[in-house]
Amino acid sequence: MKISVRGRYGIRLLIDLAEHPSESHIPLSTIAERKRISIRYLEQVAVILRRFGFIRSIKGTSGGYTLAKPPQEIVIGDVLRALEGDMLVVDPPIPGVVETKLQRCIRLTVFDRLNERIAAVLDRQTLASLVGTIDPDESYMYFI
Repeated sequence: MKISVRGRYGIRLLIDLAEHPSESHIPLSTIAERKRISIRYLEQVAVILRRFGFIRSIKGTSGGYTLAKPPQEIVIGDVLRALEGDMLVVDPPIPGVVETKLQRCIRLTVFDRLNERIAAVLDRQTLASLVGTIDPDESYMYFI
């Protein structure tokens, strides 16, 4: 499983909207500039996010995008599934195709467990939990 550019840009778009709650509607050009993302690609991602009800758009010169729900109600797993499809490590068995004992064993002991853990992590994170947080293990401190 690899999260594509679409998934990463979608999360970055939502984070930007959540980081600027005082702005009623933010143009995609502003987000693209702040996040250094291609405006054309961001437009494609915004269409999907709007279709799935994560963002709302206002047309016109003072238009732009805003979150359709509070950040604490937007689950990262739901966003990635909307943008990427399923988040499975491998495809599920094809109906009607018989698995060997070895294939079934590997699926049950490895792949299904990975799928469950990935889903647990993604479904535990909300947009609110990502905004304004810094993982201390990922930050760098230099001493001179």
